[in-house]
Amino acid sequence: MGMSWDDVVLIEKGKNSGDPTVVTVNCPDKPGLGCDLLRIVVEFGLYVTRGDFSTDGRWCYVVLWVVARPMSLKVEWERLKKRLVAVCPSCMPTFYLNQLSTTSKSPPLYLLKVFSLDRKGLIHDVTKLLCELELTIQRLKVMTTPDGKVLDLFFVTDSVNILHTKIGRQETCENLSAVLGECCISCELDLVGPEYESQQWNSSIPEAIAEKLCRCEISAVEDDGLRADASSKNKEASVVIDNLLSPVHSLLQIQCRDQKGLIYDIFRISKDCDIQIAYGRVSSTVNGTRSLDLFIQNKDGKKILNNENQIALCSRLKEEMLHPLRVMITNRGPDTELLVANPVEISGKGRPRVVYDVTLALKTLGICIFSAEIVRHSSLDREWEVYRFLLIENRRFPLTSKQAKQEIIKKIRSTLMGW
Repeated sequence: MGMSWDDVVLIEKGKNSGDPTVVTVNCPDKPGLGCDLLRIVVEFGLYVTRGDFSTDGRWCYVVLWVVARPMSLKVEWERLKKRLVAVCPSCMPTFYLNQLSTTSKSPPLYLLKVFSLDRKGLIHDVTKLLCELELTIQRLKVMTTPDGKVLDLFFVTDSVNILHTKIGRQETCENLSAVLGECCISCELDLVGPEYESQQWNSSIPEAIAEKLCRCEISAVEDDGLRADASSKNKEASVVIDNLLSPVHSLLQIQCRDQKGLIYDIFRISKDCDIQIAYGRVSSTVNGTRSLDLFIQNKDGKKILNNENQIALCSRLKEEMLHPLRVMITNRGPDTELLVANPVEISGKGRPRVVYDVTLALKTLGICIFSAEIVRHSSLDREWEVYRFLLIENRRFPLTSKQAKQEIIKKIRSTLMGW
């Protein structure tokens, strides 16, 4: 007997203004399901105040208490439910027979071409609408012409299946034209052709810059912005593995400064490292610090007893909790370039809403973007998604000033991290 889809994801809104909304997921388990659920939560701009996760390896039960972050887009709760249901495995008994043989197809890629007059905040306004329509930016290419016009190329995937029809694509372009107003010259949206699919979009970042941006040990870097704020708020992350409390599970205890996407990052790393979370509890934030207790096993269903494996897992968690996003400003010839990098999921997905947050911070500062692109860079142990922005000089932020660069980096990091 199957299970009603209405019972797979339940959303109960808070009774009073400001109360968290309770999201409950009750479905068959699959590897990395917690990461997939939390990724969607981040995409919708939601903050997890606390959470519980449990599974017996076949069936999982997840409860998340969530609130919308300040400056976030309006949450469409019914859309959120549909997205969460979409990543849950089938509730039919045949799921267990087909789980290993079934592979998910990559969603189709669409190209949005926007040709317009340039103005402050243009890229952010386009990005904001794409987020509202749940169109995920996979690649980006922004170019400013000598006569003050801008050609934006957004390669997007469609989470709600609105672009598969000509009418859906036309309505999207009409919405975008309305947002941009008179500065919009033309807007086109079509399925990408093979000439784009064949492009690898590999990194063209100079090796020295890429090494500095994506290095594992960044504590020695002080002046280029890779180091987190050296304030009392930036407390050292604590990651401990205890094998004495449970006979069959290792207890992973984590304490870290709270920040946007923290729980997603922890579950992403667990997914990438083939760590199974049998039970987990996410506590409420206390004095800006978040605590997690996770009972985990290796993919073979055993405790993590090997000392080297324990050290590797704890080091990876510490590194990416303290520095999940790398931000730096450098020179590209006579121009000033802003670079933002984050590790890519082993599934190939980049971090949600990075373009939205970076362009929001730049718009708030009044800094215009001359060109932008998203590229991939592969290091020895992982793949990175790198966002490159050439910035335009202005009076308030002379980009040759070290103080101005530090202020820009601080604003972008605080927006990305939700501080």
